[in-house]
Amino acid sequence: MLTLIRDLLDRYQSYHEREPIMHWYAGLLGTVCFPLFYLLRFTKAEPVYDDLWLRLAAAGMCALLLLRKYWPERARPYFYGYSYFALIFTLPFMFVFTSLKNGGGTVAVGNTLMAAFFVILMTDWRNMISMLTLGFGAAAIAFWASDPGATVPANYIARLPILALVVVGGTFFKLALERATANKVREAYAAIAGSIAHEMRHPLGQVHHSMQEVQKLLPAPGAWTTQPLAPSDLDKLYRHLAQGEQAIDRGLQVISMTLAQVNDERPLDNASFCPCSAAEVVRKAVEDYGYEDASLRDRIDVIVLEDFQFKGEETAYLYVLFNLLKNALYLVPSAPAMRITITVGGHAVKVRDTGPGIAAARLKSLFEPFRSIGKEGGTGLGLRYCRRVMRGFGGDITCDSRLGEFTEFTMRFPVIPLAQQEAYAAQVLASARQALSGRRLLLVDDDAAQRSATRQKLRMLEVSIDEAGDGQRTLEMLALTRYDLVLLDLRMPIVDGWQLAGRIRRGDVPLNTDARLVVYSSEPEQTARVKARRVGIDAFVAKPGSEVALARALAGAITQPAGVSQRLLEGRRILVADDSASNRRAVVAFLGEAGAQVVEVDHGQAVLQQLMAGVEIDAVLLDINMPGKGGLQTVQEIRSATAAWSRIPAVALTAHSDAQMLDAARKAGMDGFLVKPVTADVLTATISRLLLSGAGQAFEGSEPAKAPEPLTEPLLDYRRLEGYGRLDLLDDLLTEYVPEIQRLMVSLEEVARQDDSRRLEDLLHSLLGLSGEAGAQALHQAVRKIYVPMREEGACKAADEWLPTLKKLAHETEKQLRAYAQQHTVPPQV
Repeated sequence: MLTLIRDLLDRYQSYHEREPIMHWYAGLLGTVCFPLFYLLRFTKAEPVYDDLWLRLAAAGMCALLLLRKYWPERARPYFYGYSYFALIFTLPFMFVFTSLKNGGGTVAVGNTLMAAFFVILMTDWRNMISMLTLGFGAAAIAFWASDPGATVPANYIARLPILALVVVGGTFFKLALERATANKVREAYAAIAGSIAHEMRHPLGQVHHSMQEVQKLLPAPGAWTTQPLAPSDLDKLYRHLAQGEQAIDRGLQVISMTLAQVNDERPLDNASFCPCSAAEVVRKAVEDYGYEDASLRDRIDVIVLEDFQFKGEETAYLYVLFNLLKNALYLVPSAPAMRITITVGGHAVKVRDTGPGIAAARLKSLFEPFRSIGKEGGTGLGLRYCRRVMRGFGGDITCDSRLGEFTEFTMRFPVIPLAQQEAYAAQVLASARQALSGRRLLLVDDDAAQRSATRQKLRMLEVSIDEAGDGQRTLEMLALTRYDLVLLDLRMPIVDGWQLAGRIRRGDVPLNTDARLVVYSSEPEQTARVKARRVGIDAFVAKPGSEVALARALAGAITQPAGVSQRLLEGRRILVADDSASNRRAVVAFLGEAGAQVVEVDHGQAVLQQLMAGVEIDAVLLDINMPGKGGLQTVQEIRSATAAWSRIPAVALTAHSDAQMLDAARKAGMDGFLVKPVTADVLTATISRLLLSGAGQAFEGSEPAKAPEPLTEPLLDYRRLEGYGRLDLLDDLLTEYVPEIQRLMVSLEEVARQDDSRRLEDLLHSLLGLSGEAGAQALHQAVRKIYVPMREEGACKAADEWLPTLKKLAHETEKQLRAYAQQHTVPPQV
């Protein structure tokens, strides 16, 4: 019996967790209508039974539903149980009891039908049967108990078949509606999956092409020989790596774009908008686009009639242009002579191609979702994304076309008043001046005219500037004088910018090993950025850059950790709270490698105890799902404290993330959000940024930080395993992680047979986090596909459909992990 009650309550809670506002509506209607309809009854003949006390009790119970968010923390776990009782009392019990006491009649029958109808809408069919049975039964018992000699009105009994018909018919219709809704959801998911698969073909093809070109450049393997790469081949290698990286970025943008169109029609967040040069962004888009064939670039002409500034986000607009270029270049095989012209002027950017054109009748639906014209397998989401971005900027995008002649997309931008542009530039310069005032900068460029022009652009920043005309002279100056910043060109005689940066970071000039290095060059930006990261350069500015661009880059570099430092958390003490020791082990190792001292605890209360005991902690990492006090409750108590540690930076760790979870973490007081399995660079970068800025600053982490699921999944995450090898944790992987995965699989099989959904969800959550930390990539993704729908929708397939797959993956993963560990573990020296 207890199992049945628990199952009904679990189903009821799951039903309402998806749409919690339903209780609020019920509370509002009940609080207002029960007293109101009591007053209205005095306008008619006085009823037989005065139910004032019942109506007041019902209104009070509904008011508690209405005021749910004001419930004390200790009472909130009992809300669903209370609401279950409240719905039974206020609907089937009260309406049937008063109907019987008033002698039946047409109104009584109508009230009873209304109560049954509301219950059908308020829960699933199992709980509907339970609520109506309990409510009707309790009403009948109360009716006879209050008047043992009373009889049920005949006209009321005569209407019972109608009541049964309403209940049965309403239930069937509701089930049919829910099934239709579920089918629509499945169709939408299938459309999203198809969209991403289709749109990812080009980025993945570009990655494949880049990898093939890299293979061609690699020296042939040979034993005991060193085969140097020619400088030209090395440049090609970096170029292909940059193209591959760009293709990956475009693929991630395709995924974000598709999901944004399906899940989120809200306007773009304009908090990050800033004035951008239209001509500069257009040129950047044309240069950075990942062409399948270099000859395609020659088909594009850029005409700048008049440059202008628009207020928006450069990255978002770049992908608008990428999408339009992709659509136009797709038509090249069918129109070999086609050319593309991009015109900038009149506060508009026009992209025109001389392709086959679009019929006038189809232009009206061009920007609707899932409408693709002339593109087999296309989804139509790209152009809808373009319109969303343009409207987010305050402008719009339109299309004009003529069959057999041309297609032209026109993007119009609102005019930014000159005073507003100047105010923005003044704000950026003032902020940069505050960060850079009194700093010492070394300006390195072999062109004296360029040095002079750059010095002029930096004059308002109040920095002390020295100059050097080549790399060798720069090294001599750096050996004698301490500098905060080095602004350098890349192409210089004797020692070029790359060699100079490498020697600085290697420690050839100990006085300036941690100086911030900013490149100011006309080299192709995408390739240069890849090289820059390799040698520890902190920022890149493309020539010719404005004084605003230079100021922003220099100020950003000086406020971030220098590229030289791999121990970003040196001397910091970080508290890690996670109930899984296996999960903590990897995080602790990553933090230790970054120089941090780590304090480990396994529940939220221990975090508070450490802080209240006066232990000096610089930041806390909190797993959201811990027994007792979870991460969200713990950070809420931290933020509500009056001690100095109430503002300590706090980062959430979880194996499951969605917009709702992200929003809950932000509201609870988290400063950052990381999805397990977390990588070392993301972990240390997030914490170091928060330590620099302090708690309460911009929230670190969001849905774009979450890695997309690959289309095909290798068993192991070798990059993560290499990190474990570097940290000497491979033995721990075999002695702790693998046995724990085995234990979880055994428990999972037992619980699946018992049909205990709550326990099943807990086990899947544990397995999700553990497999990710262990580098069991395929197992991790397989568990995620089961756990996420269960968590978000309460939906889970029968265990027979997924358990054999998990068992097979776990078995194969164990073999691969043992083989990897055996291959990469260095035997002890005898």
